[in-house]
Amino acid sequence: MSVGARISGLFEGVAIAIEALRANKVRAGLTILGISVGVFVVVAIWATINGINASVEKDIESAGATSFYVQRYPAGFNNCDGSDESCPWRHNPPLRVSEGDALGRLPSLAGVTTEIDHSASFKFADRSLKAAQIEGLTPGWTATDGGDIYPGRSFTLQENAGGAQVALVNDKMVENLFKGIDPLGKSVLINNSPYQIIGLYHYHPSFIQGGERAMAIIPIETLLRRFPEVDGRWAQMTIKPRDGVSRDQAIDDVIASLRSMRRLRPETANTFYVVTPDRLFQLYNSVFGVIFLVTLVLASVGLIVGGVGVVAIMMISVTERTREIGVRKALGATKLVILWQFLVESITLTGIGTLVGLGAGWAIALIVHSATPIPTSVPPLAVVTACASSVVTGILFGIYPAYRAARLDPVEALRYE
Repeated sequence: MSVGARISGLFEGVAIAIEALRANKVRAGLTILGISVGVFVVVAIWATINGINASVEKDIESAGATSFYVQRYPAGFNNCDGSDESCPWRHNPPLRVSEGDALGRLPSLAGVTTEIDHSASFKFADRSLKAAQIEGLTPGWTATDGGDIYPGRSFTLQENAGGAQVALVNDKMVENLFKGIDPLGKSVLINNSPYQIIGLYHYHPSFIQGGERAMAIIPIETLLRRFPEVDGRWAQMTIKPRDGVSRDQAIDDVIASLRSMRRLRPETANTFYVVTPDRLFQLYNSVFGVIFLVTLVLASVGLIVGGVGVVAIMMISVTERTREIGVRKALGATKLVILWQFLVESITLTGIGTLVGLGAGWAIALIVHSATPIPTSVPPLAVVTACASSVVTGILFGIYPAYRAARLDPVEALRYE
């Protein structure tokens, strides 16, 4: 078959496929739906995971590539049933603010922030939030944080030591509670106690840190004194090495210092966990890798369902056009020409389903991007994979009907009623 004949057959096959869609809208629609659902699932999940990875990477960059965390519990998902065997970390003592202060005096570290998260009710004028996030932080927390404060300021050492009722609020808190009123210097009720707003905290929304939730930052001593229900066992530390100090060296210094403060013998295991950003990234990759594999399986089911529909609609098409095939063969069309025509028709059907699935997946990615902190985007590889899968599905499930059409005897085909 010449190149010109192939191109002519290509356009002819596409035209016939579109005509078949018009003639059999329900049948063809169900076939396209099966293909489009499979493609949609892959594209939407791929875009979401791509956005989550980008968000995690941005968190790591904002905190500093060398920063790391110290926690009472291990990172990741722990299958803890309450027994010592499954969760021995429950016997670890909580991280204390005094330990963080001592670590902050190490010459290899640029900053240590101890953090405890909580939630409380907020009220300003006639507006209220029943449950918003509170972060209790130690003074100097800006040394390890990637956000900005403007206008206003952070709290001082003296305000923290005295348990001062001062707070910083983020953009979402301003939007939900103050409704266009400048919050700086205003008094807001947190759990019915007045707190003065001393600064506005701006942080780019992200998957790990959030940012789309209303949040306030207060001194950690204020949190511990004014909120008796706060459980200090869940305190954690963010640690940033000084310039010129490697992360490994800083980690060694932190481990040695904490072990000394806790009087641990050489043979005793650490009663805390050091977590690096790349370890967190590995955990996220492993979790979402499993999710992606499950998604591929589900998408494959959708493609198989659509593929079965392709076989059915193509077999019906071959049967309905038996006399047409006989006429074309009588006029000199070869088996290869007939095979090519029906394969193009099959690929057109799956291609339309792929375009519908791509469009729906792209739309969902845009919605997630605008409504959440996850910067979803459809990577080019997802588009290439979707297009390739449609071609492969069209060929695999269209080859038998096309082969059957190509093998029809022209004399018998012309006699078909």
